[in-house]
Amino acid sequence: MLASIDRTEHGYFARFERRLKHSVEEVWSYLTDNEKLKQWFPELRVEELREGGTILFDMGDGTFEKMNITRLQIHSLLEYTWADDLVRFELSPEPDGCFLVFQEELTKITDHTAKDLAGWHVCLDVIEALLDGRTMESRFEVWKTWHEKYVQALSDIKNSATDAS
Repeated sequence: MLASIDRTEHGYFARFERRLKHSVEEVWSYLTDNEKLKQWFPELRVEELREGGTILFDMGDGTFEKMNITRLQIHSLLEYTWADDLVRFELSPEPDGCFLVFQEELTKITDHTAKDLAGWHVCLDVIEALLDGRTMESRFEVWKTWHEKYVQALSDIKNSATDAS
C-alpha cells in the first residue's frame, strides 16, 4: 500500500504502516544494529545510539553526512534528521508481532521526493522480507514500480494544492 502523504502547516508528511509478524525487539535490531542495518540500507551506520547521537550516511565518495538522533526510546522510537527533513520509526507490540510506523516530515516536495519515498517503501519491504527469511531479487525493479506511483501521488497533491488556491 502507498504511503499516505498529507500537507501540513510546515510542509508535508508521509506515513508508511506495516504489521509485522515479529517482535518489537527483532524489528528494532534491523533499525539499530549495524550488521542488520547494512542488509537493507548499506549506506547507513549508527555511530551513537542515544538522543543527541548520530547516524552516518556514506555518500560513496569518502564523505559522510551526519544525521542527528532527535528522539530515542529503545524498542519504541527512533527519530533522526534526514537532510532538511526528519524521519521517524515507531514500533508498538501487537499480540502476533508488532506495528511499525515510518514517517517522514518533508519541508517541501522536490524532484527527488518521489525517489526517496519509493526508496523508503522498498526499504520497509526489504526489512519485512529479511525478518521473514526471504530475499528481494531486484530491489531496483520493485523501486521503479513504486517510484511511478509516488510520482503520480505527488503530482495529485500538487494539483489539488493548485486547485485549492
